[in-house]
Amino acid sequence: MQKLKQRWGITSNFQLIIIFIVFAITGSSSVYVAKPFLELIHLNRDSFAQAWWGGTLYWTLRILLIFPFYQVLLVLFGWIFGQFKFFWQFERKMLIRMGLGFLFK
Repeated sequence: MQKLKQRWGITSNFQLIIIFIVFAITGSSSVYVAKPFLELIHLNRDSFAQAWWGGTLYWTLRILLIFPFYQVLLVLFGWIFGQFKFFWQFERKMLIRMGLGFLFK
């Protein structure tokens, strides 16, 4: 844990626990939010063909939607738990490494 705290620039164990809680809540929430969002835009499971590729297409679309929800919720929950600065920097690094650094210019 000491290496992780040092790498992230964290000084207390309490802050580390809060960060882990935020990651857990964000992951669960982003998966949970994707399904109602698809239903809101009328792309529920019944909208796709009953063939094998219909299910594959639905789940691919749902997984692709989880990514942007995760990014937004990570910063939002980080702010709620008082760790906005950490998660904003974490988000910036992740998106820059993925080649989406132009979003921050």
